[in-house]
Amino acid sequence: MIIHHRRSIRLKNYDYSQPGSYFITLCTIGKSQLFGEIIDGEMVLNDVGKTVEHRLLAIPDHYQDVELDQWVIMPNHIHAIIVIYPDDVVGARHASPLQLYKSKIHGPKPRSIGSIVASFKSAATKQINILHNTPGHSLWQRNYYEHIIRDEKELNRIRRYIINNPPHWSFDIENRNGLPIDDKQKFWSKFLNEFNA
Repeated sequence: MIIHHRRSIRLKNYDYSQPGSYFITLCTIGKSQLFGEIIDGEMVLNDVGKTVEHRLLAIPDHYQDVELDQWVIMPNHIHAIIVIYPDDVVGARHASPLQLYKSKIHGPKPRSIGSIVASFKSAATKQINILHNTPGHSLWQRNYYEHIIRDEKELNRIRRYIINNPPHWSFDIENRNGLPIDDKQKFWSKFLNEFNA
């Protein structure tokens, strides 16, 4: 399995608010290394990275029956597994309430991956812009990558990929200063296939 980050592969007509595990990748605008740096194979967050971490960890506080599984903040992107559990009351605790959704024609469905990501990106951007006095400054690429995790085997492979992202930064697809893309894809394919053997 090679994990790609270039474009969304959303399934047409799939309800991204239904219970399940979702792997997401969000990149900074221009792939700028805004969140810190890799030192000796470990991610060292700067103040922007720490703010993003704080907002990421707050996601379950804002959405009922949503939790973060494995996640990592890299210099210019984030990987996370978001789990949506069955819920008797669909909606958010603090974000994207149902009544707002009913009045809109467009926009993500409440408690969906799209709604969760949009709320997180907005909150992190707002907090960072206040911190740095940069009102209106963009932090994220407009789109993001998501993948529906279909079984336990795939979940464990993606967890392993996330955990091993910092020590293998030179092989990261989002690392502009790393190795050629073919070498990166070969490395991750071999790394993840060995885990499956």
